[in-house]
Amino acid sequence: MTIVKLREGEDFIRLGQALKAAGFVESGVEAKFAVQDGRVTVNGETDLRRGRKLYAGDEAVLDGKQALKIEK
Repeated sequence: MTIVKLREGEDFIRLGQALKAAGFVESGVEAKFAVQDGRVTVNGETDLRRGRKLYAGDEAVLDGKQALKIEK
């Protein structure tokens, strides 16, 4: 599992940004299509919103294989 740390003073990161920060996708466009195609789950549920806010403790999985966890 890849850990994505929130920046100092921030409470959340958007799903598309988290996918890029974890290195799962190379661009925002690639993140957009992965999310729109239903290839991403957040806390076990498919989410089609690239702009979804992820907070410390949230987990996202791409294609059922690549997992990331948000930490403060």
